[in-house]
Amino acid sequence: MDRETRERIDEEAALATVRAGDQAAFSALSERHRRALRVHCYRMLGSFDDAEDAVQETMLRAWRGREGFEGRSLFRTWLYRIATNTCLNALESAPRRAMPQDVAAPITAATPASESRATPPSAPEVSWLQPYPDELLDVPAPSADQPEAMVGTRQTIELAFIAALQHLPPRPRAILILSDVVGWSAKEIAERLELSVASVTSALQRAHATMRTKLPTGRRDWAPSAPVTDAQRAVLQRFMLAWEASDPAQLTSLLREDARWAMPPAPLWFDGRAAIGNMLRLFPPNFGSRRFKMVATAANGQPAAAAYLLKPGDGAYKLSSLVLLRVEAGEIAELTTFSAELCAGFGLAATL
Repeated sequence: MDRETRERIDEEAALATVRAGDQAAFSALSERHRRALRVHCYRMLGSFDDAEDAVQETMLRAWRGREGFEGRSLFRTWLYRIATNTCLNALESAPRRAMPQDVAAPITAATPASESRATPPSAPEVSWLQPYPDELLDVPAPSADQPEAMVGTRQTIELAFIAALQHLPPRPRAILILSDVVGWSAKEIAERLELSVASVTSALQRAHATMRTKLPTGRRDWAPSAPVTDAQRAVLQRFMLAWEASDPAQLTSLLREDARWAMPPAPLWFDGRAAIGNMLRLFPPNFGSRRFKMVATAANGQPAAAAYLLKPGDGAYKLSSLVLLRVEAGEIAELTTFSAELCAGFGLAATL
């Protein structure tokens, strides 16, 4: 007996009580899908906070529409359909979630030192991409009869993939996610989003073409990838020690030659190891008599560190930012430093 058949049998008894208005039965049936739905909404919206709101709205709509669920599909499939449409509605009036690379020119090795400053330039109000805590993924390893388990184990949670998705219009974004991540066929997507198969196929082809231009150089697909490895954690540990020691030379040595560093919500990013090295020499972590403590964590399937800052006169280290690393072949290919206000979902301590 495959997983879908088992799931249908388990659902049949509960659905009768759900349709009759048993809220406890509905909660028991729907809550098992909450984490996967939140990740789905995060991919759609690029925001942990907005994904939380979208899942709440999905559950409310599902409860109100419970009598209309006829059981022709799995309950989770029905929830995914509601969640997708909820996100599409939200995106009608929401600006695209951006990264500094989308709104500002890079600082390179050729940029005058006077422009590589610690205080970033001003910029219009921007809705920034947010990171996603690994501890809330909690998706089991995939097996032949668990296709949706691939949602958490593929590179489709990596920050680079989420950032690339935001360049797609909302409906093609939904089609790509439902096809390549959730695993629906073009026919299933067409039926559930009330589209033609031809329009789904065409939109998916265009979405793939756009994604190839937005993903990191050399990344042709988003094949299954392992969790954060010991080797990647070792790079993270060296990075944290070098940052706490305020050692620009050691920090620079960890970087790949074409490394990038972005710092949302500042519209500021550095392109290349030389540019990052110049910035670190001008403004090392201990600039202005500051001190840091770093705490290891993980986000978007990548090694990360929470940075706690102690300024002169402060009595405690205060949460300052979250740094995500993309590590390739033992070198840091990309750093993204998110300010603390963009990381509320991580539940990090405010002080140390």
